[in-house]
Amino acid sequence: METVWPCLIGLAGLVGVLALLLVLSGIKMLYQYERGVVFTLGKYTSTRDPGLTIVIPIYQSIRRVDMRIKTAEIPRQEVMTKDNIPLLTNAVVYFKVIRPADAIIKIEDYVFAVRQYTQAALRDVIGNVELDFVLTEREQIAERIKEIVDSETSGWGVDLEAIKIQEIELPAEMKRAMAKQAEAERERRAVIIASEGELSASLNLMNAADNLGRHPGALHLRTLQTIRDIAADPSEKIVMVLPGSIESLARTIVGPRVDAPIIAHAPSPAPSPEPGPEPEPEPEDEPAAGFEPAHLCPHCGAAVRAGAAFCPRCGNDLAS
Repeated sequence: METVWPCLIGLAGLVGVLALLLVLSGIKMLYQYERGVVFTLGKYTSTRDPGLTIVIPIYQSIRRVDMRIKTAEIPRQEVMTKDNIPLLTNAVVYFKVIRPADAIIKIEDYVFAVRQYTQAALRDVIGNVELDFVLTEREQIAERIKEIVDSETSGWGVDLEAIKIQEIELPAEMKRAMAKQAEAERERRAVIIASEGELSASLNLMNAADNLGRHPGALHLRTLQTIRDIAADPSEKIVMVLPGSIESLARTIVGPRVDAPIIAHAPSPAPSPEPGPEPEPEPEDEPAAGFEPAHLCPHCGAAVRAGAAFCPRCGNDLAS
């Protein structure tokens, strides 16, 4: 008997330690971002909230579910558009679990399932649209993919937050063709803008010409202003050719000038000379400096001022 008691005590101690370890193994702690799905003898019992929770070892088990938003990358794949143009595209899916029990019970691996389903939906959506729509409406395509995937994953207890198309790679030939198209479009816009500018400039010049034409001195004043602008550099020389209408311009600006006309009064007729020897012809008077004769007297050959009716030398009528 003395040898049995130590064995029993040792066995009882071992059982106690095992029981303590078993009890401790039933104590679980869940973080704030986790939920616990409890199964009792293989059947779903409840969903435990964050904190300290206890399950009965062997009789119950618990599965942890992460409630944070997860990111799943859709690998790059080749997709054919509606107008038969191959594209290389990839995307990123953001989702989270909203019902932990469904995510554990209804699907084996919800992360892998969401990734594969999104990849198939990406092929379907891009395959039903043309290239121009894919390049310009990424957000709308992503929204369509989200609607398709979300309608299926909602039964799994998973909610899709967003789907983003990261990259769309075109073939090299298509890139060159699109570059030529863009260049031609830019050239067309440049030509249209230049022609509109020429049209506006011509209309403004026409209006300016009309305004200058209403006032005779406006065009010449504008010419003088232009000469003043270009004569700012003293090293430059300007040759200015005045128009033939400068005299009429001056009269328009200054006013009419009254010049006293030169009128030659006819002298009284001299008495007829008595017959006798003819006098020697006197030398012709030299015209005064600056005096330009209009014509010569037919009787004595003297220079006669323009407009005179009688010769100032012999007194004869120039009209006879």
